[in-house]
Amino acid sequence: MLCRFALGDELIDAASFTTLRVASAATTLVLIVLYRRRRLPRREFADPVAALGLFAYAIAFSFAYLRLDTGMGALILFGAVQMSMFAVALRRGEHFPPLAWAGLAVAAGGLVWLVLPGLTAPDPVGAGLMAIAGIAWGVFSLRGQGVTHPVENIGVSFALGVPLALVASAVTLGDFHAAPAGIAAALVSGAVTSGMGYAVWYAALKGLTAARAATVQLSVPAIAAFGGVLLLGESLTLRLVVASAAMLGGVALVVAQRSQKA
Repeated sequence: MLCRFALGDELIDAASFTTLRVASAATTLVLIVLYRRRRLPRREFADPVAALGLFAYAIAFSFAYLRLDTGMGALILFGAVQMSMFAVALRRGEHFPPLAWAGLAVAAGGLVWLVLPGLTAPDPVGAGLMAIAGIAWGVFSLRGQGVTHPVENIGVSFALGVPLALVASAVTLGDFHAAPAGIAAALVSGAVTSGMGYAVWYAALKGLTAARAATVQLSVPAIAAFGGVLLLGESLTLRLVVASAAMLGGVALVVAQRSQKA
């Protein structure tokens, strides 16, 4: 919602939003690590592939929201992340029971129907960019599986992403504009909802099973969609509602089946 608010009202350009978001998130996470461990993040947590995935997610995410409403973007992002994660699980040899395959089919069908051409279809460029953001986030998440100190790992990845974001800002310097409200939205998006948000999320994971954590995440696209309607005055289309039900219901079925199997 912060990104769409800032970019939809042209309060800041997409590259500058990304740079401020990445830099403020890196600063916040480094400060959290410094407070907790009394030292800076260690070099051993540097993962260039993870950092590249994180930057690709952040930059594609920002440019996608120049063209998409909040709920539509969040749902496409969620679908792309889940589909890429499922694809990797299959590649690794994980076997899905029949009901899980049915859930995957329903979720994939909902995603395909969401982006099909039509009167209420999302902008194809925006949808493509958000799908790229989702795949990049999936890559970043997979690179971080099993790390001992996830907050430290993410902090290093954000820090490595800052130079890449600065390059993107330099390349698009001709589009630069930044009102105080846009700068504030970018900083809050980075420091609070990204930096502090990840710290809170990993703290919450200690009290959740994997299945419950995955189920909790199903609420994110719905929260974003209704937030966009209530706070940003966006429309709630029948296509978005039906696609949301199919995608979230399908993913929930897969999560339930994997949990039972485990």
